Amino acid sequence: MDIKASLYSIYILMWPALSLGVLLYILRAVWRDAKEAKSQNKEVL
Repeated sequence: MDIKASLYSIYILMWPALSLGVLLYILRAVWRDAKEAKSQNKEVL
């Protein structure tokens, strides 16, 4: 496999990894908000 094909493969596979990272970041923030709301006897929304 030549270098161009390798770089293109890495570029294509990078986006699902970045999307997963953003999703996990959002889920962590929602989890923390829900936990804090529960400790204060409030609703998340």
